[in-house]
Amino acid sequence: MIRTPRIRLQRKNEMLKSKLISLATSVEESVKLAIKAIRDRDEKLATSVIDGDREIDRVEIEIEEDCLEILALHQPVAMDLRFITGGFKIINQLERIGDLAVNIAETAVLLASEPPLQIPSDYFLMAERAENMLKNALDAFVNMDDTLATEVLADDDEVDMMKHKLHRNFEERLGTEIERSRALIHLFLVSRHLERIADHSTNIAEDVIYMVTGAIVRHGHSSTK
Repeated sequence: MIRTPRIRLQRKNEMLKSKLISLATSVEESVKLAIKAIRDRDEKLATSVIDGDREIDRVEIEIEEDCLEILALHQPVAMDLRFITGGFKIINQLERIGDLAVNIAETAVLLASEPPLQIPSDYFLMAERAENMLKNALDAFVNMDDTLATEVLADDDEVDMMKHKLHRNFEERLGTEIERSRALIHLFLVSRHLERIADHSTNIAEDVIYMVTGAIVRHGHSSTK
């Protein structure tokens, strides 16, 4: 059967989307496991997240090469071009989220070697919000749902407020638990990593909006190319 250039491009895009979804699933699972390792003081689980990052990096490079091949051989236009360029950006966001999951896992390893440290429940509430933003951003990508993507953008402010609250708690504890300063500093960094995961999830949502509508959404402003 002879396939037209358009059909070949569609098949390439479908394969690319499938790989992106697989990568997104791996990254999302890494974030969940890293946070669980913090909660459960599970060094073995944290180490598995760190070790798994090599495979995430390998797949990321493979997908980038696929995108470049499609651009070079098929010269996509309109929505197809937006899908490829948006895919490039999403790959980058997923790679960074994977790195942040590793950072959280490394903190879990450190905390597991320290005496138990009281972790405010707000840390895990913030983690839940960040995880939910990531899930919704990825669901928006899978379904090309710009409405769900827009909802993700609205959630970012809440995560920022939670981070500020945790930072105040950190400053108070650092003044009274000097002997635990090393562990507290690393715990403080976890809240920053969670904030960055939320930021990257927001970026993915913005990329989905661009893919679907052509609107460029950044810093609260929107334009259409």
